[in-house]
Amino acid sequence: MIRTIGLTGLLVALAGPALAHSGHGDSGLLHPFTGVDHVLAAVAVGVWASLLSGRKAALAVLVPSAFLIMMAAGATAGFAGIKLPLVEAAILASVLVVGGLIVVGVRLPAVLAMAVVGVFAVFHGYAHAVEAPSSAPVPYVFGLVVSTALLESAGLLLGWLAKRGIGEAGLRALGGMILAAAGLSLIAN
Repeated sequence: MIRTIGLTGLLVALAGPALAHSGHGDSGLLHPFTGVDHVLAAVAVGVWASLLSGRKAALAVLVPSAFLIMMAAGATAGFAGIKLPLVEAAILASVLVVGGLIVVGVRLPAVLAMAVVGVFAVFHGYAHAVEAPSSAPVPYVFGLVVSTALLESAGLLLGWLAKRGIGEAGLRALGGMILAAAGLSLIAN
């Protein structure tokens, strides 16, 4: 559990201030790391996938993949000039909802879990795209997807380590840490 807390703290420390997404240059690779909200959401998706997967390893791939696909769709909408309302609120809600699902130990069927993360992912992708340079949208989205997949993988690994070390209580504690980090980032801003 100490390692899990340390790794979670490291991920949070590496992120910039929540809701501050500027300064990422031309690389979508860096953008997911520029806001605590994006880091926490991607890590939470991975942690929740580890809770959902149990003996069904496919869920460990399906749920994070749904997030990535729908995030790319949201980015496409942003680059196309489509306007989405309440983007920052939806991003914050994604951290709170998925973190809460982890704390409570909610296990949804794969399709519903994919839909939950997919809806939120649209807003994440959109937020990334509207702040991106418009000169190279395809490489930017590719970098965005790669970085987010790395963050989701870190969450999946954290979840598996917590489950293996402490059991489901460890996973739920990770959900609580995600919620606490989201709350602290709001207070800091």
